[in-house]
Amino acid sequence: MKKYPNSPAFDLGAIVYLKTDTEQLPRQVLAHITRYGGHVTYTLACGVDETNHDEIEISETKVVQE
Repeated sequence: MKKYPNSPAFDLGAIVYLKTDTEQLPRQVLAHITRYGGHVTYTLACGVDETNHDEIEISETKVVQE
């Protein structure tokens, strides 16, 4: 069985921000799923809402919108 080098970039429980969120609301990482081929997706919580995102959409720091 081949092992994939991709490991989650964000720890469970970490507070992160969506790069496209104009309000830059904090979100908590609830889960990360590594799929066949090594692709990692994340489940984030903001209040009672849960959404799924790719790593490229997420930042550990607030993103200043210009």
